[in-house]
Amino acid sequence: MADHSNHDWLGTRRGSLLAWWLPIGAMLLAIPLADGPKTAIWVAALTWMGIACLRNAHRCGRVHCRYTGPFLLAMTLPVLAYEAGVLPLGDDGWRWLGLTIGFGVTGNWWLSERMLGRYR
Repeated sequence: MADHSNHDWLGTRRGSLLAWWLPIGAMLLAIPLADGPKTAIWVAALTWMGIACLRNAHRCGRVHCRYTGPFLLAMTLPVLAYEAGVLPLGDDGWRWLGLTIGFGVTGNWWLSERMLGRYR
């Protein structure tokens, strides 16, 4: 069986930093910004991480990336909807979005790799 971890961006500091930690940092740093810039940064970061997950799943077969990538891309929609006033989350909307993203990614990672293994 091939060693999939050789192609896994999560297995390298550089790959993990560029694909996920920098966008996460950008999202956290954007929290105190006005809604417009915050939305743009969050959408860009979620899109970047979602595409990185899908590419990583294709590169190495990382199981959770198959599910986390589409989830991150899909989370751009509620972010945009909240900014547009279509999704009424109240004054704590950004907190709810952040928690949903954080728990969703963690749940996708934990459940998918627990049930299906790390690589396929």
